[in-house]
Amino acid sequence: MAITDLTIISRSMTGRLFSTVTTVITVGVAVGLMFLLLGMRDAGMRAFTRGSGNMHLVVSRDSGPLAAVLNNVFHAGTPQGAMTWAQFDSLMNRPRAGIPPVIAMVEWAIPLQHGDSYQGFPVVATSRGFFEKFQPVAGRPLEMASGEWFDSPLEPALSMQAPLQLRREDAVLQCVIGAEAWEATRLEVGNRIFMVHGTSEHAGHIHEEDAITVVGVLKPTGTAHDRAIFIDLGTSWLLHARDFHERIVGDHEAATRQAAAEGRDPPAPAPSLDEYIASGYQPQITGVYIRAAARPGSNTPAVLPQLFMTLRTDPVVGAVASPTDQIQALFRIVGNVNQVLLGMAAVVMVSSGIAIMLALYNSMEQRRRQIAVLRVLGASRGRIFRLILAESTLLGAIGAALGLALAGFGGVIVAG
Repeated sequence: MAITDLTIISRSMTGRLFSTVTTVITVGVAVGLMFLLLGMRDAGMRAFTRGSGNMHLVVSRDSGPLAAVLNNVFHAGTPQGAMTWAQFDSLMNRPRAGIPPVIAMVEWAIPLQHGDSYQGFPVVATSRGFFEKFQPVAGRPLEMASGEWFDSPLEPALSMQAPLQLRREDAVLQCVIGAEAWEATRLEVGNRIFMVHGTSEHAGHIHEEDAITVVGVLKPTGTAHDRAIFIDLGTSWLLHARDFHERIVGDHEAATRQAAAEGRDPPAPAPSLDEYIASGYQPQITGVYIRAAARPGSNTPAVLPQLFMTLRTDPVVGAVASPTDQIQALFRIVGNVNQVLLGMAAVVMVSSGIAIMLALYNSMEQRRRQIAVLRVLGASRGRIFRLILAESTLLGAIGAALGLALAGFGGVIVAG
């Protein structure tokens, strides 16, 4: 009975089992490491490009466009400035010579306010439009894992459909938490939290007077928004208004004592909280997500360049940025890191090839008798060369399959 090439190769591999297994493992580890390095490179780019979703522009008072994107889209830090609601209203509705108002060029505009935190996780005050219109990953709306969205009595005003009128009774002490924040805190629907003014490194006043009730937990999105805790923007304004009013009352009491000690008339009475909210407090936002208006079925709004220039030249705006453009610019800045990862992957690939060559070379002494027997049986030199080449190819293929499995398993571990 004729012996096939596959039989000869399999017997050759099993006859040197230790060498075969060692070579396969070496190639598998090398290939797995290579794919893991390339996967890390691609995952880094995807992680940064996912968070901006279906917005076109982000507007803030930050010093530059990259800072605006990092602070407002990826919640990397507290924005460097804020604009009042009156300034934002003017920005959106003010008529300009020869061009339509900004509000006529946008499909939606979602205001945000940063500055508070809970256990190091950023608290983002926003409107219901964030959940109903914004998609952190384009084509995938935000979904609840449990619970519901928070109430927003001021939603008509926050969506620019009605004048803003703050009232104490409009405060809604509710929040929705992102998936990563939930993983770390294990807060459930019905639990209560106390926000801290500032970040964990520079924490300030704790809002001990107002416990915020968790009403919902978001499903994971794979973006920086998973780390955030969301509350109603109007509620955040009212909580901060009370903090500012307490300072005013404290300063008034100190001034009254000073006047009495010096025999002067006391200062005018301090305004009540309701009076301060109605006339003295200036609600602020730190950023705005904007999606430009487009014709149905079009993903590239024709009005986007004009909208960008209009916002960029407005004195209220510190920075206007396209998140996609800024992330691409960021990766150009850190492009050397990508080259290092690609270089490491190339070195790993070359090392796997060398491993196969060394394994074949080290086994040549054992192969001499095998080759001599094959020659006696009539095998040509060409056939023997093809057998050795096929064996090395099979070793590489098995090692590559093992490497893919290891890379997939490693990716799951890292993602988890």
